[in-house]
Amino acid sequence: MRVDVAWWHLDGTPQTIESMREHLRDHTLDHWTQVPGLRLKIYFADREQNRWGAVMLWETDERPPLDELPPNAALALIGRPPDIRATFEAEGTVEGLHDLASLQALGPAFAGTAFSGTAITGTPVAVLTPPNSPGSNATVPSKEKMSGEKPGRTTTTT
Repeated sequence: MRVDVAWWHLDGTPQTIESMREHLRDHTLDHWTQVPGLRLKIYFADREQNRWGAVMLWETDERPPLDELPPNAALALIGRPPDIRATFEAEGTVEGLHDLASLQALGPAFAGTAFSGTAITGTPVAVLTPPNSPGSNATVPSKEKMSGEKPGRTTTTT
C-alpha cells in the first residue's frame, strides 16, 4: 500500500480554509470517488498554522499516472505546488471499532449537504480538523476508554 501526503501553508495565498472547504464541498467529491485503486482520501485543515492538505491511501504501491487522476484543484486554487509532499510505504493498517457504515462525505465541508452521511459508491472522503478546534467533528476518547479500563479501576502488570 502507498500513502501520499501533501499540504500547503495558506499564508500569502488567495485561499483560506473556508474557501478550500467550499471548493471541496461543491466541486471535489465526484471527481475522486471513481479513481481506481484509491482506498481513502482525507482532506485536513489546521487553523492554527493555516494549513490545508490531503492524505491518500492507495491499495497497492502504485497509483494511476498523474494524467489519469482528477485535476489537482488545490494546486490550481492556491497557485503553487504544496509546501510538503511525501510518499510512504504503508507498513500496516488497523481499523478500530466504530459505528460508521462509511466515511463518505463526513466532516465540516459536507455538513448540511445532500452528501452528508450518504453512501456513495466509490472512495470514502473525510475532512479532519484537530480535535476540539472550531469545526472539528473529532472527539478524543478518555484514557480509560482507550485502554478499556473503567474509571476508578487500576490494572497492574507483572
